[in-house]
Amino acid sequence: MPVYRSFLFAPGNHPRRVEKSLTLGADAVILDLEDAVANAEKPSTRATVVEALRGPRRCQGYVRVNSLGTQWCHGDFVAVASAGVDGIVLPKVESASDLKTAEWLLQSLERERGLPEGGIDLIPIIETAQGFSNIASIARAGTRARRLAFGAGDFTLDVGITWSADETELLPYRTAFVVESRAAGLEPPIDTVWVALKDGEGFRRSVQRAKDLGFQGKMCIHPDQVPVVNDCFRPTEPELARARRVIDAFAEAERKGLAAIQVDGQFVDYPLVYLAQRLVARAKAIEEAGRGR
Repeated sequence: MPVYRSFLFAPGNHPRRVEKSLTLGADAVILDLEDAVANAEKPSTRATVVEALRGPRRCQGYVRVNSLGTQWCHGDFVAVASAGVDGIVLPKVESASDLKTAEWLLQSLERERGLPEGGIDLIPIIETAQGFSNIASIARAGTRARRLAFGAGDFTLDVGITWSADETELLPYRTAFVVESRAAGLEPPIDTVWVALKDGEGFRRSVQRAKDLGFQGKMCIHPDQVPVVNDCFRPTEPELARARRVIDAFAEAERKGLAAIQVDGQFVDYPLVYLAQRLVARAKAIEEAGRGR
């Protein structure tokens, strides 16, 4: 099963950057047809990104299409729904019906082309006030989408929020993404990009903040951001050592009929054991994904 910590954007109309992006260690690369591509080049870029994803690579390959309200969206879907494309990233999703429309279109193209039905992943980016107000229904739309993504750049612009270095203004919105994803039975969401490229320390804090809030990964706009994200979302050896002590000690306690113990001076009961088990399972999944690359 794929591990999703880092999603690296690359402009689809720059073949060399596209080629390089697929070798930089990101868990997934998103070849962009939207913001990074000038309007005049959008149609011609479609074939470029599809061809790139048909080649050998060691990461998941996605395409960000243009949003449903644009003149390019339908053509984007028709062009990129093909073998070799692992998924489509759909920006500016504002309602469950938006997501269901994309699902219907993808399903129709898969059937028409003899592709495995449901085989192309779909990640909606929620990045407007309208989208955020409908986040619960979007999360419960019942489509192939397994996870949501947060786009803070367009969101803060739309709402009129100043996006500060400490990002405290984003806390309630990020929390809602995590809670609504969990309530809908989705995977943890993917966090927004960080645009202050010269502020490396700020970026590290942003990544750690997203991890602490319950996100599973973060979108990146520069190759240097990828190893930071991968390292932060990888359980550390001390974390794993403690998790294993908790699991082993609790298993021994259960054999004695106990369900509440102390480990390293901390109270431990079932919720903390489940958390430890989840941490160990994630580390295993990351290790297995790395061996497969």
